[in-house]
Amino acid sequence: MFHILLRKYLLNGIFLTIFIFSAIPVLFSQANAEHDIITLVAVGDIMTGTSFPDNSYLPPGNDPFPLMSSLFDVLSEPDLTFGNLEGPFSDSAKLVKKCRDTTTCYAFRVPESYAGVLDSAGFDLLSIANNHIGDFGYEAKQTTAMILDSLNISYAGTDEYPWTIRMVHDTIRVGFCAFAPNKGTVNLHDEKRITAIVSLLEDSCDIVVVSVHGGGEGANYQHITREEEFYYGENRGNIYEFAHRIVDLGADIVLGHGPHVSRAMEIYRGRLIAYSLGNFCTYRRFNLSGPNGYAPVIYAYLGRDGEFTGGKIIPVYQNNYGHVKTDPQKRAIFKIRELITTDFPESELIIDNDGNITLKN
Repeated sequence: MFHILLRKYLLNGIFLTIFIFSAIPVLFSQANAEHDIITLVAVGDIMTGTSFPDNSYLPPGNDPFPLMSSLFDVLSEPDLTFGNLEGPFSDSAKLVKKCRDTTTCYAFRVPESYAGVLDSAGFDLLSIANNHIGDFGYEAKQTTAMILDSLNISYAGTDEYPWTIRMVHDTIRVGFCAFAPNKGTVNLHDEKRITAIVSLLEDSCDIVVVSVHGGGEGANYQHITREEEFYYGENRGNIYEFAHRIVDLGADIVLGHGPHVSRAMEIYRGRLIAYSLGNFCTYRRFNLSGPNGYAPVIYAYLGRDGEFTGGKIIPVYQNNYGHVKTDPQKRAIFKIRELITTDFPESELIIDNDGNITLKN
């Protein structure tokens, strides 16, 4: 079985559409295929170690696999697995981000060989729309693109790679795009461009998956305010308004990241919006105290038309070694349920103590 990806490249102001063929087999549930149901699993921020400013920020033995290997089965089982790639892959690109002190600057350059852990975990879709993908400039972004192409992992969210299309079950076309407020990304404030991209995918695909990197960061930004959020003077968007507008344009699921904490989920027009998926696997250079240290892995079951039919939260946390583990305390489940109650009291979602997500009758 051959897997086909359709990618849109922006080169010198000209869009080129390129088909990429891969002989990597597509694994899926026969039951899902028969019933036209897609299982999508989504996680938040991923940064498995950086060689900048020095190698002390790399995991022991220069091996990223132990960081998330305990979740491989959970991540690889669904039809599509999504995450936010918080930084480029490069062994040699030079720092482009402006830093007063390079020893304390938060800039990420992930070794190229580390991409293999994402392949082994089963990732299919990666957002590269965030404030770290450009830390090491165009060279690192291009290296990242080439590596992900070689691994049959789809990605979107920068000016060069605004969207992509991926086939599931050989019959269902899934469009994917990603937005952020940062230079070099598809800007979440550019309403005209957003409308063009989402409308194009809505017209040509069965299901449209949208990712957004926005909102303030940290424990003080767990709630959906339904207003514009600013962080260090940067307009991080009104994520509530953005998500609703995206669904109105044709998005079938909206996956948020950027705040580094979990946020509430909502059903709008039958579509799931997960406002922030928190820190999934973020080695060393991230604050993991309190709510920053635990996060949801969200399973979403989508019909061929993109409508949300149910799901599940698998709660995870990062231990003192930086390893992602399932959380026996189930903190992400209880936190998201609490945030839904406070931020969306009218919510149609029901989440039980085991993380099962259902809709009110």
